[in-house]
Amino acid sequence: MLELDSHPSGRHFLQIPGPTNVPDRVLRAIDHPTIDHRGPEFGRLGKTVFAGMKRVFQTVQDVIIYPASGTGAWEAALVNTLSPGDRVLMAETGQFATLWKKLAERLQLVVDFMPGDWRQGADSGHAIKAVCVVHNETSTGVTTPIAPIRAAIDRAGHPALLLVDTISSLGSIDYRHDEWGVDVTVGGSQKGLMLPPGLSFNAISRKAMEASASAKLPRSYWDWKEMLAANVNGYFPYTPATNLLYGLHEALDMLFAEGLPNVFRRHDRFAEATRLAVRAWGLEILCVNPAEYSSALTAVLMPDGHNADEFRKIVLERFDMSLGQGLGKVSGKIFRIGHLGYFNDLMLCGTLAGVEMGLALAGVPHRKGGVDAAMAYLAESPSASVARAA
Repeated sequence: MLELDSHPSGRHFLQIPGPTNVPDRVLRAIDHPTIDHRGPEFGRLGKTVFAGMKRVFQTVQDVIIYPASGTGAWEAALVNTLSPGDRVLMAETGQFATLWKKLAERLQLVVDFMPGDWRQGADSGHAIKAVCVVHNETSTGVTTPIAPIRAAIDRAGHPALLLVDTISSLGSIDYRHDEWGVDVTVGGSQKGLMLPPGLSFNAISRKAMEASASAKLPRSYWDWKEMLAANVNGYFPYTPATNLLYGLHEALDMLFAEGLPNVFRRHDRFAEATRLAVRAWGLEILCVNPAEYSSALTAVLMPDGHNADEFRKIVLERFDMSLGQGLGKVSGKIFRIGHLGYFNDLMLCGTLAGVEMGLALAGVPHRKGGVDAAMAYLAESPSASVARAA
């Protein structure tokens, strides 16, 4: 039997920006007996989750669900809309934008990659065959406004498709597929949707569907046409991740019971409390533009001469709490606090207490009082909603 590390606390605090904590009621739903994925019960389940995901993406168009990580949905968005040699524009907003670029190049697409310093969102001043943008960059805690990018493309009178990654924002930050004129939105299950990894999504505009008819990149598993033909009746063209779909059904019930506007306000509130704590500690937030602060996570710069991974190791060993590491260009320079998904006031206060105690244990120069600053803000701005387990 596989032996996993244990800790006296009995509970691991997973405070990375995804995968996030999975509520008990979602875990219980996943534990439902597996059923016939060609039978009538599954068809009802499929229709329900397809309709629910449309509400989350804020679209009346089709949403496809893949049994895959977000990387699969990235590939699906590209191969269904583009042809070898097509030029696409991407912005270097962080590690995940960089990885999407590498995937595009492997598919024989020509990528114009706008360089960035990983501390700001994407510029909206360019448009070509397709524009690919990460809405909320998980590696940096920077959120790019999407509506201005669509507006810039439209002002130029350019027919470019707009493809957006919402893997770490969907279900946590307000996102409007139809209203913002997005052609393909990519999502994943393991963050704001409060599920384990394993499901990913494409929300598709009519323009994207029209583009798919002439797209020449090879596709089979990712083909929208076959998926949509089966999805009409709630089914899939191949074996789906049945039990994760039961979990998705339960997670959607939780989100809609709380109300999506309340979900977004809850995340905004936790993000502001976290930023107040960081400032009280005398540390610097990686994102430099307050208008682009993420409500899903906060990336914190370490003082010169101090390694973020050594600090994270101390926090893990002493408090059994995982914080997000720095990726790519910011490896060892930052740590990331996830405050998204199934999360409430007490969970945030415990997270920030672990960070503040860890800073002291690691000998990182800081001021005390970060937790107090966050608690004062939370007390003064009571939430209208609470993420509940039942």
